[in-house]
This record gives sequence, structure tokens and C-alpha cells, in this order.
Amino acid sequence: MGVGQQNTNRQQDNGTEDWDALKGDVGDIAGAAVERSRYFIDSAREQATDYVDRRKDDIAQSVADFATTLRESTHSFDERPNIRAVVDTAAEGLEQLADSIRERTFADFFNEFEGVVRRRPATVAAVSVAVGFLAARFIKSTAEDLRYDGMNARSAQGGQGRARQQGQQRSRAKASA
Repeated sequence: MGVGQQNTNRQQDNGTEDWDALKGDVGDIAGAAVERSRYFIDSAREQATDYVDRRKDDIAQSVADFATTLRESTHSFDERPNIRAVVDTAAEGLEQLADSIRERTFADFFNEFEGVVRRRPATVAAVSVAVGFLAARFIKSTAEDLRYDGMNARSAQGGQGRARQQGQQRSRAKASA
């Protein structure tokens, strides 16, 4: 073998070694990135769960307060026992809901929601479409109200500006006369 061929073989061996080292470094970096992302996701999930668990007590208290208010409002229905019974039943249901919210974890709620979605996908799709439609209507009507209010404000400002201009023109006319 000649000297030129040996140098070429060494360069190819060095190139292969460099490539293998580079692949190893990239693999190590990717592994570290995956590990950090898992840690980040676990941390975010834990923080979100803690936040929801803290807020669920507030929500449960709000539901219980609403049930109490509803129950207190039945005093005006003393002469109508049927209406009072319906309202009392609704208040009892709300109190049970508040107790359920307090007793369960976020994971329980999520698992139950997931179960409902799996058992009744068509119903969930229909409800999603209805909520989307209502949200779109709300956004559209709000935008129209804002546009209408903006037009009224501009026309009112324009009317005031014209009145000022006419007043200034009259003042100038009196001053020059």
C-alpha cells in the first residue's frame, strides 16, 4: 500500500470516529432534553393539579352558598308548597354537588369526564358545537355593540366639533364687524 492510500484510510477512519462521536454527543443532548422536558411537564402538571385542588374548595363553597340562598328564598313560597318542594329539592342537589366537589380530586373529575366522552362521543360533539355556536353569537353581538357604541361616540364628538367650529366662526364674524 502506498503512502497516499494510508493517509486516505486514516482520514476516513478519523471521519468515521468524528461522526460516531458527534452522534453520541447529539444522543446525549437529546436524552438530557427529554429528561428535562419530562421534569418540566411533571412539574407543570403538579402545579396545575394543586391550583385546581385549591380552587375546587372555593367553587364548592360558592355552590353551597347558592344552595343556602336558594333555600332561604323559599320562605316567600309558604302558600305554594309545590314550588317550595321543587326549590328545596334543587337546593339539596346543589348541596350534594358541593360535597362531591370537596371530596373528589382533580384526577377523579378528569377521569369521569373522560369516561363520559368515551361513552357518549356524539353527545359531547353536539354539546361542543352548541357551545361553539353560542360563543360565536356572543362574540359577534359584543363586537356589533362595541362597533355601534364607537360610531355613536364618533358622531357625538363630530357634532360637538362642528358646533365649536360654527361658534368660533360666529365669534370671528362679530369681532371683524
